[in-house]
Amino acid sequence: MTYWNELAGRVLNGEELTDTEALSILECPDDEILLLLHGAFQIRKHYYGKKVKLNMIMNAKSGLCQENCGYCAQSSISNAPIESYRMVNKETLLQGAEQAHKMNVGTYCIVASGRGPSSRDVNTVISAVEEIKQNYDLKICACLGILKPEQARRLKEAGVDRYNHNLNTSKGHHDSITTSHTYDDRVTTVNTAKEAGISPCSGVIIGMKETKEDVIDMARSLKALDADSIPVNFLHAIDGTPLEGTDELDPRYCLKALALFRYINPSKEIRISGGREVNLRSLQPLGLYAANSIFVGDYLTTAGQESTKDHEMLRDLGFEIDYVTAPETV
Repeated sequence: MTYWNELAGRVLNGEELTDTEALSILECPDDEILLLLHGAFQIRKHYYGKKVKLNMIMNAKSGLCQENCGYCAQSSISNAPIESYRMVNKETLLQGAEQAHKMNVGTYCIVASGRGPSSRDVNTVISAVEEIKQNYDLKICACLGILKPEQARRLKEAGVDRYNHNLNTSKGHHDSITTSHTYDDRVTTVNTAKEAGISPCSGVIIGMKETKEDVIDMARSLKALDADSIPVNFLHAIDGTPLEGTDELDPRYCLKALALFRYINPSKEIRISGGREVNLRSLQPLGLYAANSIFVGDYLTTAGQESTKDHEMLRDLGFEIDYVTAPETV
């Protein structure tokens, strides 16, 4: 039995990795990556079999953000040429849900830029979600920024299943990425969603000049938060942002990072998210031996892979789409 399979077996028995073992995953020799992923797949298969969850983003409000996040094209300090607009109307949100349904997506993610939602924004989302739930068997994830308890309660009552608010990086590296809000602000919002009975979704962005120890801390922090869904983004550096030109990642390291999140958060939904196309490149399919979820379609300000290519990739792997319910025959 290889070291990686032995490690996976211990994880399945309920043991936690030591810091040395976690670091060994990120420093796995390149010629052992397939063995590492085989171990990760034993964990993934135990909880999810060969099923893959599909998610789609609706960029409901773009730009116009007062925060100073260094990775984001929508921030107040970005010069990136992006489209900016206020919260879209209910009809646009409903059209996005219809598209998600047609693409056999299980989770429809309504994402809005800004520090946190206004009452008007919340009302628009609530009105749309109530109608979406009447028409489609979609899981709804909202990502609207820092959330107040009353807003969380209303979103839950309307039918929002999941709330996303990423930690993005480690606590120690946070101030190098943004200073307009604190790391604890983010933790508080995740807990606010949990307290309202909404499933917490929280993830990271890898490749923002953090250390390997920071990446391990991110994975452990999300375990401590008990996030149900963990999106793992890989920095797609955008011209006009402070992280413009940053290019620290290669596909093999990205695979090691995905494996780390699976070994540390064995039973959780690990989603390969933004930047997978430009960072994993031709190794994208291998990422699904550790992760069990992907976004289809475009992201917020960057283009994704064609959804038909994603479906083809899953078929080629012999994996199955994890439908909320069986799709209608077309």
